[in-house]
Order: sequence, then structure tokens, then C-alpha cells
Amino acid sequence: MADIISNTDLRVGTCIDVDGTLYIVTAFQPAKFGKWSWVTKTKLRDINSGFIVEKVFKPGDKIVRAILEGRQAQYMYKDDGGFHFLDQETYEDVLLPNDLLGEASDFLVENMMVEILMYGDKHVSVNLPSYVELKVVDAPPGIKGDTASGGSKPATLETGIVVQVPLFVNIGEVIRVDTRTREYLERA
Repeated sequence: MADIISNTDLRVGTCIDVDGTLYIVTAFQPAKFGKWSWVTKTKLRDINSGFIVEKVFKPGDKIVRAILEGRQAQYMYKDDGGFHFLDQETYEDVLLPNDLLGEASDFLVENMMVEILMYGDKHVSVNLPSYVELKVVDAPPGIKGDTASGGSKPATLETGIVVQVPLFVNIGEVIRVDTRTREYLERA
């Protein structure tokens, strides 16, 4: 479930266990501290709360890398208790609370396949596909000649999120959106 790594092994995306709390490394920077000692300055996102903390790791620090297991699941629906997924191995209903998904919930549509990350028997996060296809439900009309070079307008998608799209995208069209950057990619 876990192994010990050094401060030089930290990379963006590494999941570590610090005093029983799981963090994802979001940024790291090796820095010289003192005459010979190299430290690693990190920004860590708490998997449970989403808060970002800064921590410095010195040589010799025992850093526990958390090995997460991914399980395929299908998003079913949302209710007052949270988000319901169907585990594709056990066919059990998996209920994840609203705060666990964070901004990932902006991209969920019924029957979407996702990867639920687990640490032991605890659900810790959800990995979305790198892009999703969503229908445009509201967008102002793009007027020809509004701009000399491209241009964009806000569009509301079926899940409620608003993204900037090119002027030629209209209501009812399906577009691809990058789930990591929340940006328009292309028409589907």
C-alpha cells in the first residue's frame, strides 16, 4: 500500500501520506539550504479537504508514498447524499460525498465512465477522462464581424459550467472540453 521515498523522488502528481493525511504534490522545487543540504519545497493538496499546504522536505525525511488503486466505475446519478457510481468489478453502488469530487462534479454526465482512486478501502478521488463531450444549452449569438481575429463568447453547458467558446459555436451543439484546464477543445 505504501513505500518510503526520498525528497528527491517527489514529482507533481505523487500521492503521499503525511501523518495520516493524504496529499497530492501539485508543485515542487529543489532548493539549496545551507552549505551542502538540498531540500524540496512542495505545494500539497489535501485529498479530503482540497486545501493547499506548503511543506519543505529535507534529505533523510521519511516520506510515505501512498499507492492508490484505481477502479472503473460508471456515474449513475446525484442525490442529497452525494454522487452514485456503479463499480464495474463488484457491481455495487458507490456513494461519494459532494466535497470529495470537488470541481470534477462539473463534468459528470449520466453513464460516464470514471476511475475511482482508493487508498486501502477508502475512496479518495475521482479521475475523469482527459476530455468530455457536453451539449451547449445557452450561448449568446455570435455576430459576424465582431472581431478581426477569432474571438470567443461564454457558453453554458448541460452540466451548468460556463466555458469560453469560439463565436461560431451555437446552442444545441456538442463540444469537447478539457477536464484539466476547463477549456474548449473542438466541436464533437
